[in-house]
Order: sequence, then C-alpha cells, then structure tokens
Amino acid sequence: MQPPDSCSVNSLPSDCEDSEPLVKPDAVPRQCCSARLSLAVLMFFGFTVVYGLRVNLSVAMVAMVNSTDPAPPPNSSNAHSCPLPPGNDSNRFVQPDGVPQYPWDSETQGWLLGAFFFGYLCTQIPGGYLAGHYGGSIFLGLGVLGTAVLTLLTPLAAQLGSYWLFALRAVEGFGEGVTFPAMMAMWARWAPPLERSRLMSVSGAGANFGAFVALPLTGVICQTLGWPSVFYICGGAGCLWAVFWFIFVSDDPRTHRRISQEERDYIINSIGSQGTPHGWSVPLLQMMMSVPLWAIIVTQMCWNWSFYTLLTSLPTYMDNVLHFDLKSNGFLSALPYLGGWLVSTLSGFAADSLIERRVFSIAVVRKLFTVTGMVLPAAFLVAVSYAGCNHILTVTFLTCSTATGGISGSGVFINQMDIAPRYAGFLLGITNTFGTIPGVVGPIATGYFTQDHSLEGWRKVFWVAAAINVGGAIIFAILGSGTLQPWAMTEEDRAEEERRRSRSIRA
Repeated sequence: MQPPDSCSVNSLPSDCEDSEPLVKPDAVPRQCCSARLSLAVLMFFGFTVVYGLRVNLSVAMVAMVNSTDPAPPPNSSNAHSCPLPPGNDSNRFVQPDGVPQYPWDSETQGWLLGAFFFGYLCTQIPGGYLAGHYGGSIFLGLGVLGTAVLTLLTPLAAQLGSYWLFALRAVEGFGEGVTFPAMMAMWARWAPPLERSRLMSVSGAGANFGAFVALPLTGVICQTLGWPSVFYICGGAGCLWAVFWFIFVSDDPRTHRRISQEERDYIINSIGSQGTPHGWSVPLLQMMMSVPLWAIIVTQMCWNWSFYTLLTSLPTYMDNVLHFDLKSNGFLSALPYLGGWLVSTLSGFAADSLIERRVFSIAVVRKLFTVTGMVLPAAFLVAVSYAGCNHILTVTFLTCSTATGGISGSGVFINQMDIAPRYAGFLLGITNTFGTIPGVVGPIATGYFTQDHSLEGWRKVFWVAAAINVGGAIIFAILGSGTLQPWAMTEEDRAEEERRRSRSIRA
C-alpha cells in the first residue's frame, strides 16, 4: 500500500495538488549499484542475446545461398538496380571448404526469415499470463536458454532442407515468445512508477544493441569461419547468459537476497498493491472492451511493421541493391540499431524527468514520445526510397529512421504499465501477439515486392512501412491513455480512491 500522504502517478490528476511532489527526494534510495538497476543491466544483456539469436539468420542468409536469386525473372530488364562496384562479381560470398550453400530463391528466403514469428505468436499470451501469476524470471530465463540451444541445431536443420529450417526457426520463436511478457511481469513488481521509463528503456534497449552487435559480427564470422559458426557462437552466448540469470535474479524484491532494506521498502511502498500477482482470474471481457488497450495493440502492430521489415530484410537490401560485401553489409545494417539503442535509452530518462517534474501528464508524455518516434522514422523511410544508389544517403536515412524510432520506447511500449501495472505481463503478451503479425507478413510481403530486386520494388516496401507508421501514430494520439483503468484496480486501490474522494469532498 502507498504511504497515506503520497500520491501514485497512476491516480487521476484531480486526486493530487500540482504543487505536491510525487515522491519525497530523500525517500528515494540511489539507483547506482542498486538491485533494480542490476536487474535492468542483466535484462539488457539478455535481450542483446535474444536479438542476436533472432537476427543472425538475416545476415547469414546472404552467405547460406549460392546466389541471392539463382534464376532472375527472364523479363527483368535490370537484374542489378545499382551498378556493381569495381572488382565485384556474383560469387563474392565464397565460404570455406566444406561449408554448404543452398539454392533458395527470394520467396523461400522470405518464408525462412518470417518462420521465427509463426512460433513467436503462440506463446506471448500464455507466457504473459503465467509470468504474471508465478513470476517472470523462470520464463525469461528458460525462453532465452531454449532458443539458444535450438540455435545450435540450425546448421543441421539447413542441411536437412528448407522445411526443417523453417520448423526449427518456428520452434525457436515459440520459446522466445515468453521473454518480453516475462520482462514486463517482472517490472510490474520491481519498477517504481517514477522510474518505469528509464528502467524499462535500459533493459529493452538490449534489443537494438543486440541487433547492432550481431549484424556486423555475423558478417565477419561468415567470411572468416563460415556461416555455421554464427549459430554455434550465438547459441553458446545465450547458454552462458542463462547461467548468470538463474544465479542472480529474483522475481520479487521481497525475496531478493542482496537487496538493501531501504531499497526493498521503497519499491514495495511506491508500487503498492499493483506489485502483487494477479492470480488465476483476469478481467478478460473488460480488457476486450478497453479502448486504451486497443490503441496500444494497433499502434504496436503499425510500429512493428517497419521495425521487423528492416530487421529481417535490411541485409538483403544492402546486398541485392547496393551490393555491399558481406562484412560491410553487416556493419552498415547495424548502424541504425546503434542509433536506436542510444536514443531509446536517453528517451527513458527524458520521459521520467517530464513526468516527475510534472511538465506533462503521463498520457501526454506517452503520446508525445510515440508520435515523435513513429512520424520521424516514417519520413526518413520515404527519404530512403528516393536515395537511389547513393550509399551515403541511404545509410544515413536508414540510421536516422531507426534511431528516431527509439523515441517511442518510452511511449506506447511502456503504456501497459500505466493503464494496468498488475496485468502488464499478460497485456504485453496480448499486444505483442498482435504486434508479431507484421513479423510474419512483412518479410513475405517484402519478398513479393522485390522479386526482381529493383529499386521500384524496394520503394514500395519503404512507402508501405512509412504509411502504416503514420497511421499508428494518429490512432494512439487520439485513443491512448495514461490512467490506471478501473478493471485493473485492486480492492485496496478502490478503497484508497474512496478515501481520497472523501477527503476532497470534505475540503
């Protein structure tokens, strides 16, 4: 329960006077070396591994096939949209002796790149539900560990055939689907309301950092050791991380062995009853009728369309259209995610500062960061479509698009914690399930648009992604909310609200 004289940031604005501080400064224990920051850092490295396991196939695919498209369409007047660099030939991805390559066309590659998301769709909701009831640490740890072990089998599956590889990637997605809902369920118990944006941005930024590290590293490993080594190294890194996770992490500050009493009391008191498990029963009907929840769902679907399109298809674009060699391909494909990592981390601190200082309400902050983080990337994607064969402009616009997209990390993606902290893991399972649909459809649509590897085809890919992004921003700006929803309140929350209303009437 909250201290009687304090005011939750989830309360209605009328419940508190603007001049009253949300939390007394001397009541907040330092964040440096704290248990909650240590958890955020360990989560950061966990999601670094998660995204390394997810994107390694995007770059390795360039080396796994003996030609990006073994049989270009006979009516295609321009097999290569941009001129090949001097000294470039069609067989520049020669692998070490004994490393196999496969004759997969662009459509097959699109299905293989999207296979992960077929499994990823299945475990989001049950993972979030169980994590909210039992705690998220076991599900997050096993999700990463299981995906890492399966990644070690990728070379064998590819050797058996594309259908086997598709099935393996789908099962990997099945295991990894619980990770983000489990993270949200853990932060519902660990993140004080005024630190949500920064803690969740630090931990979630591991996704961008993982893509930044994995993309160039995959290119180097492919050219030096052969593409199978990529999956052995990434899988081994995931297994190593899991060891540290299970040793040092606890579901709840009440059971953490190394947390200080001061920090434990601060977290428990600031979160109140919303930090308790939600039990087996959840208000499904009220959730289905919740407009703010549907705003999050639709907006995440729109944002993920462009994110997953670039995540899975950018190395192919760098290869097919711009003709970068494999090492440059990985490095330049990674640059956008370096920008996204930096911007998303900084945006978390900025959002918390705006809320704590009461410059804007929670709803305005979430909408401001979401709209900015979706409209700016859309503008840069349109610019990419007209950059043509100019390598510098293309890489610059792509980097700016993904970097500015990191601003939305403190917007819609944290909003579940605002409207229903107690059910945050389950809600993220729901929103991420819908948000994964673009991960399935996007690579397939990209393969369809770009069968002839023309700039015109890729221009359609970028324009569609930009238009969907803008649509999502408009929807969230109109329908989004930052207020604790009535169906998410506990009995203690309702009693506290009644006491506040009584005090307000008497005043």
